[in-house]
Amino acid sequence: MANSEDQKLQGWRFMLFNLCLGCSHVLVIFNAGAYIAMLPRVAAGLGIPPSFSTWTQTNYMIGLALAFPVGGWLSRRLGEYRPFVAAFFVFALASVICATVTSFYAYLAGRIVLGFAGGLTLPLGQSLLIKEYPEQRKSIGIGVWSVFTLTPFTFAQPIGGWIADTLGWRWLFWLNIPTALVIGGIVGALLYQRGITRIRHRFDGVGFVLITLVLFGIQTVLNQGNDWDWTNSFYIDGLIIFVMVTLLYWVIWEFSHRRPFLDICLFAHRNFTIGVVILFLGFLMFQGLLSMLIVQLQLALGYSSFLAGLVFLPMAILAKPVASVFHEVVKYFDARLLVSLNCLGFAAIYFWLSRFDGHDAFAQLFWPKVLEGACLGSFFVPVTALLLHGLPPERTWRAVELASLLRIAAGAMGITLQGIVIYRRVPVHTTRFAETHTVFDVRLERTLDTLMSAGFNETTAVAKLAKLTGRDAVIHAMNDAFWMAGCLFIGLALLVWLANPTKLSIRRTLKQEQRRETQEMLVEEP
Repeated sequence: MANSEDQKLQGWRFMLFNLCLGCSHVLVIFNAGAYIAMLPRVAAGLGIPPSFSTWTQTNYMIGLALAFPVGGWLSRRLGEYRPFVAAFFVFALASVICATVTSFYAYLAGRIVLGFAGGLTLPLGQSLLIKEYPEQRKSIGIGVWSVFTLTPFTFAQPIGGWIADTLGWRWLFWLNIPTALVIGGIVGALLYQRGITRIRHRFDGVGFVLITLVLFGIQTVLNQGNDWDWTNSFYIDGLIIFVMVTLLYWVIWEFSHRRPFLDICLFAHRNFTIGVVILFLGFLMFQGLLSMLIVQLQLALGYSSFLAGLVFLPMAILAKPVASVFHEVVKYFDARLLVSLNCLGFAAIYFWLSRFDGHDAFAQLFWPKVLEGACLGSFFVPVTALLLHGLPPERTWRAVELASLLRIAAGAMGITLQGIVIYRRVPVHTTRFAETHTVFDVRLERTLDTLMSAGFNETTAVAKLAKLTGRDAVIHAMNDAFWMAGCLFIGLALLVWLANPTKLSIRRTLKQEQRRETQEMLVEEP
């Protein structure tokens, strides 16, 4: 499948190729991050409850997750550039659907296709870029790709918020269309008639369909559980039974298949299992809390989409610099130590954030978000080293595909799970407020007197107090979510020590070093 040296692009074509692939990477990651800041406006635009708007993000991420292993198979079967170009034309078509339809379910289908097409381009684009560099300069290609990994995601929220506030949320998709068509067209023209070596492995279609049903089934249960009162509904009970039966059948099928869609035999390796558990739960909490905070800042505290997204900009200060440093640090330290310290750092940050009271939010969130960016940058590299340790080279790419799918799926589930936490905890804190502020309580009387002295009459003062009570309950529910995340990360910091020691050998060939850095960057994809 490798290109011969005389086929490689030169001069301005090579520079244009690098620019297009970098922009392709930014476009897909930007769509994943920018959309989070738009969720309340999407709900208003489609005339749906805010909980329904989260479906359009979580199902998008499930599509993105499923595309990773498919992209690997397509690159072996058809080469990289043809599926890459086709994926961007599908990406543009899905953007047209999302930009124009008014039906919620048609829009949801467009988002799923958009996620799947975008997910295909991530591994294909990375492979295309690195292969175009000469053997002795592939490290430069890896460095170019790494620049576009974490940075677009951290800048996406404020830019996405600005688009939603200024142009309208559908402009995210209108801007996608020409960008995706230009990228696909230029890359296709530059690599036209590029030869490939085909590896004719049969695609495990049954395994793909089964895991697709499982992931979308789990996500549907999480998305609709609150609306249908969980196990008090025959519909949710039926979905749970369907998911469990399908998951069991999928596991049996994958074990019996010669070339399964996902190599679940990797879970027989202790380090891989522990590493994937930490990656899954860590990203579940990070992505879920990020989405929860950015949405609740708008719904409960009245922030605009731009201002809510701006809260996350401090994460960009240290995220990428720390990630770059950790690609070297992991060579000299046991990955268990680095992962444990990182998890303790996340725990400290989330315990810090659990003291948030809504007053002067920018000042309260700035330093925790700066440090959270540092922890995010130092999370993926040692975890990847942990889960790949001890695996033979021919299985590492399969391990990356499985870990990437589970990580992205965890992000989707985390968004919904934090919504469930808010849904469950807000009534608890509202009830506590009602229990401690009765008509016999002097504090309630003083609060009402203060509101009436500010110009409210008795009726509007009571209504204002109810609104403030609801806001206070949401803030307390968010603090509960942060506190639970802190406790979970302490558990993960202890769990990692059950793995085998994983200090990497410094005496590795250049090719081994390049392969490991390439795999680490794929796991870093937000």
